[in-house]
Amino acid sequence: MLGENVDALHEHQPELPKRSELLLPKPDNVYFAEEQKGWHGYVEWEKYPDKARRAAEILSKHKFASVPEFQLKPLPGTNPRIQGVRWKQYHAALGPTLENLPRESWDIVKEEKAKDMIHVLDFPYNGEPPRDRLVGSTLTRNEDHFVRNHGGIPIISEDEYCLDIGGMVNNPTRLTLKDLKNENLFPRQTSVVTIQCSGTRRIEQIQEYPGDGDELINAPWGEGAIGTARWTGVSLKKVLKHCGGLKEGAGHLEFMGVDTYFKKGQVYNYVVSVPWRKVRIHEVMLAWEMNGKPLPKIHGYPLRAVVFGYIGARSVKWLARITAISHASTAPVQKKEYLYYTPQAGKHNASYSSGFSIQDMPVASAIISPIDKAVIIHDGTIKIRGWAYSGGGHWPERVEVSGDGGSVWYETPYEKLSPKYFHAWRLWEIDLPVDAEGWLELVARCWDNALNTQPTYVRSTWNWDLHVTSSCHRIKVFSVNRSKPATAKRLKRLEQEGIDFHPITKPLEIDLESDEEYETEMQRRGGRDPEE
Repeated sequence: MLGENVDALHEHQPELPKRSELLLPKPDNVYFAEEQKGWHGYVEWEKYPDKARRAAEILSKHKFASVPEFQLKPLPGTNPRIQGVRWKQYHAALGPTLENLPRESWDIVKEEKAKDMIHVLDFPYNGEPPRDRLVGSTLTRNEDHFVRNHGGIPIISEDEYCLDIGGMVNNPTRLTLKDLKNENLFPRQTSVVTIQCSGTRRIEQIQEYPGDGDELINAPWGEGAIGTARWTGVSLKKVLKHCGGLKEGAGHLEFMGVDTYFKKGQVYNYVVSVPWRKVRIHEVMLAWEMNGKPLPKIHGYPLRAVVFGYIGARSVKWLARITAISHASTAPVQKKEYLYYTPQAGKHNASYSSGFSIQDMPVASAIISPIDKAVIIHDGTIKIRGWAYSGGGHWPERVEVSGDGGSVWYETPYEKLSPKYFHAWRLWEIDLPVDAEGWLELVARCWDNALNTQPTYVRSTWNWDLHVTSSCHRIKVFSVNRSKPATAKRLKRLEQEGIDFHPITKPLEIDLESDEEYETEMQRRGGRDPEE
């Protein structure tokens, strides 16, 4: 699992390589201007198809680094785990407006995120927190909240910020952040909401059944691509009402973030959509505050969307435009990404139309402690902690844990579950009765309020794009039960002689028993051979 050996990862966090080390292409009299004052890093592509074509022509002239291979080879033990060399090269090829964005974005990572974050991908930045803090409290600290970015981090002035709302609305409107914060215009909304990346626990699929090595890199997420915050802003429904409501036939709201996005040699801004039915029930917020503080730059300052219960990819950061449209967006992130395929789809036959769009996040859970391959010395119970979540307006009702691979299940005591929220996770803890020693498979599963539960094995959830690892979470631990007399005796002797039990693979420096003990025990057992 990604959470293993994180202490070693944190010992050295290298600076990003220099330009020459990345073999970045040299831009040849290329300049794409920033779209407007006070929006550093924002180049508009969607409004100007000729400009986007020119950018694609430039990209076509260069040979870029290949996508890193980490599925069929061991995952690097570095932090950052993976470097997005190809995407840095894309930015460099498009000239001075974008070429420094990777380094500027990394500076923001160092400024705003915890020093011991696990940097899954350095650019576009993908990062998750250390396991011990992930389930430390219901609300995730801003500096610990996972980040899944699709491009560089723009720096936008609040004074220069504006949001354009158009398309199939009766009164297209431009609003400043001051307008949105005006409670005489819009009642304020505060909600506790969990956001989860569809790549959460992807490493489990990779380790058993590798899949698509996507151009953006299907990052090898562990259990930490999920976080919960108290978001403050305004319901998008209220904003649309202020704009005179939707015209007949409008069924979806399309969001555009200003980050630059690449797909198959083409250049875009980040664009996705959500259906009106989601907005209508006040489950889409335009947020400017995260846990009582202004949004961090890395999380979308000054304004982002927060879509309750949906895949995190719909909660667009650095929001610039909202457009009412009749059908779901045909932009590449909506049309060509975040698709769920049948297990028989793959490189040989997958098509965009054959996968369905991931929206509501299914019921899921994860064991956060102990970690996989841990050696646990205990007195008959093992303390297990984790998280459980269900999207789409559902919530976890019960968490069960098994110590034998899934035959016998123990319910987590209700008093060991964190409070219920309509749109947030629950943290849980259980002291699991364990008699057996040696290797055990611990398994967790969640039941939500609609009686949904998790598929049994990773194989059941495998899909070509490696999304939504919602199967029961399984880890293997080595059980050492101190309540067993023989085990207690051995541990006491090791302690007396100053011999560390760990790692279990290191041979013992002492005989397993004395000659006298051996003879006595063999007599009791009837010797090695039959009597006749």
